Amino acid sequence: MVGAMSRGTAESEGAAAPQVAPRAMRADARRNHERLLTEARTAFAEHGTDASLEDVARRAGVGIGTLYRHFPNRHALLSAVFEDAVSDLLSRARELSRAPEPCGALVTWLREMVEHASEYRGLSRALMSVTNDDTSALARCSDPIREAGSELLTRAQDAGTIREDVAIADLLQLTHAIALAAGETPGDPELADRLLMLTLRGLKPT
Repeated sequence: MVGAMSRGTAESEGAAAPQVAPRAMRADARRNHERLLTEARTAFAEHGTDASLEDVARRAGVGIGTLYRHFPNRHALLSAVFEDAVSDLLSRARELSRAPEPCGALVTWLREMVEHASEYRGLSRALMSVTNDDTSALARCSDPIREAGSELLTRAQDAGTIREDVAIADLLQLTHAIALAAGETPGDPELADRLLMLTLRGLKPT
């Protein structure tokens, strides 16, 4: 009886054992994925979209084969980095949507949008150069960004601090133009903020 129970226990343990290993592997894979994204984001910001993938893998503490298992080519990694950065902006917009000062919240988010556009301008250009697919990272991120910005803009308009005729699409175009101007003038680190403040003054009700 004891032998049967022992065999039953051993069989049960044997059946359960394979379920543990995959969970550990998935956790390791997730950590590798996150480290690769973090290091790729830094590398692309510092060195542009032609940054060495071998260097990204080395900085993440993995082999180049591991990088390619997660991201089969450079475009896949670029897309993932872009979506990761946009996810941060969307999370920030949700936080700011609860801020007590709607206009201040909008200004803060637009300032962070300018920083994002400046840092990842080359990334956006690289993605645009290889795909016009409606399912691309740029296309997938476009609507959520507009919706997040629209909510912040509407709150500021409802509070009477921004003109009613201002559209989020125009505001986002302005932030991208400011980021472009700032990128062309690296010797003036305050330029982007000055241009943003000038723009916002023109958006206030008369």
